[in-house]
This record gives sequence, C-alpha cells and structure tokens, in this order.
Amino acid sequence: MLQKKKKLTKKAIKEDKLVKFFYQVESSFEQYKSKIVTYGLVLVVIVAAAYFYLNQKSEENLEASTELGRVMNLYSQGSYLEAIEGRQGSNIIGLKKIVDEYGSTENGETAKIFLANCYSYLGNYDEAIKYFEDYSGSIDYYKATALAGEAGNYASKGEFEKAAEKYLNASRVSELNAENADYLLNAGIYFLKTGEKDEAENLFTQVKEKYPTSTAGREVEKYLPSVN
Repeated sequence: MLQKKKKLTKKAIKEDKLVKFFYQVESSFEQYKSKIVTYGLVLVVIVAAAYFYLNQKSEENLEASTELGRVMNLYSQGSYLEAIEGRQGSNIIGLKKIVDEYGSTENGETAKIFLANCYSYLGNYDEAIKYFEDYSGSIDYYKATALAGEAGNYASKGEFEKAAEKYLNASRVSELNAENADYLLNAGIYFLKTGEKDEAENLFTQVKEKYPTSTAGREVEKYLPSVN
C-alpha cells in the first residue's frame, strides 16, 4: 500500500530552501575560490602600498620641515642667494634643493613660497613667478600669498593688468585672511593704472567699507579722488 505523501510545513519549506542556498553558496565559493583569494591578496597589497606611501610621505614632510627650519635663518638675514643654494660646509642644503627633493610634501610646497620670494628680492621676477605659480599646497594663507607674489612680480615687470587680476584672486581665497584689505587695495591701484576706473572704484569702496580701521582702509582715501 502506498504511503500518503507527507505535507510539507512552511517551516520545512524554509529550511529546505535554506539548505539549497547554503549548498549553492558553497558550490559558488569552490568555483570562484581561486579568484576570491587572488582579489583578496590584491586588496591586501593595495592597502599595504597605500599605508607605506602615506607613511613615507609623512616622513618626507618631517624631513622637509627640518631642512626648511635650517635655512630660515639665512632667509631672515636677507642672505637670499645662500638661502636658495645652501651654505657650503654646513648642513643647510638650500631652498632649491628642498623643493627638488620634497616638493610633493606640504612643507616642500611651503619652501616654494620662500624660494620664490628669494628670487623676487634678487630681481629675478620670471623665476619668482614660476615658483609662485607652482605652489599647490593646501594652506589657504600660502595660496593667497602665492597669488599676491605673482601679482607683485608682474607689477615689477610693468604688467599691471595681470598684477591687478592676481591681487584680486588672492583676496578671494579666504574671507579670514588678514591680508585681504591690502590685496584689494593693490588690485584697485593696478586697475587704476590700466584705466579701469570703475573696477578700481568698486575695490576702493570695498576696502573703505569692509576694512575701515586697517592700514589699507586709511590709505585708500588718497586714491578715491582719482576715480571720480
């Protein structure tokens, strides 16, 4: 006599499906195991390489800070050529070498600002502009300084329109920069030199209204009659 077929409960159906799913996963794992292991190893290598890279960059940045600290005394004394090239017979390697060796680090980027300033003080405006333009660090103050540095050197070359634009861009890097009043004033002065009186007047008015107690705010009064 045939036995009556046993009716499956919902619980049994679920358990049966779970078992099938388990075996499917197990089968898939066996099938792709070599690929999974390979990808896992690749991921480990990538993570390790990233850690090594960041750790190395951190060490290089620290080294750049040390080298920059050694050369700053020469810079402060106005020994700009030595600050650029370094001092023979000492452990001061100079700003140019710091930039060459550590230019991709934050402190290496900062060295570009001081190197550009040295060239500017020595009258080598094109070289100064080159290093100011090359600054790509993350510090807003130095971003603005680099733009203002370009502006000053363009002004020294008689390229007043470029100087005005660069000063204006410098003033827009950060609202918190204490140099903004000076940047706006200088931008206005050089726009005035190029005959753009409306732009100059607008900038002079901003200085007067936003920074009335600053040195630039007091100086702007003597330029305002020129735009009327």
